[in-house]
Amino acid sequence: MKYPIGIQDFEDLRRKGFVYVDKTRQVYDIASHGKCYFLGRPRRFGKSLLLSTLEAYFLGKKELFRGLAMEQLEREWEQYPVLRLDLNTGKYTDVGGLASVLNNALLDWESLYGAREGEDTLALRFKGIVSRAYEQTGRQVVILVDEYDKPLLQTISQPDLQAELEAELKAFYSILKTQDRFIRHAFLTGVTKFGKVSVFSDLNNLNDISLDENYSGVCGITERELHPLFDDEIGELARKDGTSFDEACRKLKETYDGYHFSPSCEGVYNPFSLLNALSKR
Repeated sequence: MKYPIGIQDFEDLRRKGFVYVDKTRQVYDIASHGKCYFLGRPRRFGKSLLLSTLEAYFLGKKELFRGLAMEQLEREWEQYPVLRLDLNTGKYTDVGGLASVLNNALLDWESLYGAREGEDTLALRFKGIVSRAYEQTGRQVVILVDEYDKPLLQTISQPDLQAELEAELKAFYSILKTQDRFIRHAFLTGVTKFGKVSVFSDLNNLNDISLDENYSGVCGITERELHPLFDDEIGELARKDGTSFDEACRKLKETYDGYHFSPSCEGVYNPFSLLNALSKR
């Protein structure tokens, strides 16, 4: 079994034959029944892979979903323009750090959809890109933001700088509401709950599914997903550890299970830690 440790790209994972715990039924549900979502999860919990899966779906990459639940659920496979922003990449020691990351993304998108005179702020450029992407393709835009709160978390001990970054992000993210008619889907991930951060105070159209029981297992690995997919690997772990299969399961559950994202949901294993344990036995 090839373990996708550190691999966050869905296409790379599928084309190279890494094991994939199928989350595409939930991805289909998210894409089909809502428009703007927020999901909060701990670090190294599969948020980036989830966004990458959504990206592949909205780009119509049907071949990547062969053998997965999505193959039976989706019939149309329409392609949409996708704007993906990853805030993991920046070092936010000043306002310029955030501006650099946003500008880099905007330049990439402007190379596809053009720019317009008078769009002299980051937010106005983003607004123009969204409307032009719609005009040029005839399809609404998909916006995916990974770790929306990274700049704020990095500056948590610098309140003045954090306030400046927050103001810039608030204007930038406001496009998700003002350009609603041009947006097919928006999905943002982070560690902190958006209701606690004023950067989202104007975005009352976001559906926070962080503690929604229907999506409690959308990231991570549940008990039902662990068995039987990984039973052979657990057996190898037990042999190496000189213990029984049941005892190995108990130890794995005690060590890596225990995340609960709604009051009555089943426990969720941390995927990075669990896959490392199975890989290294």
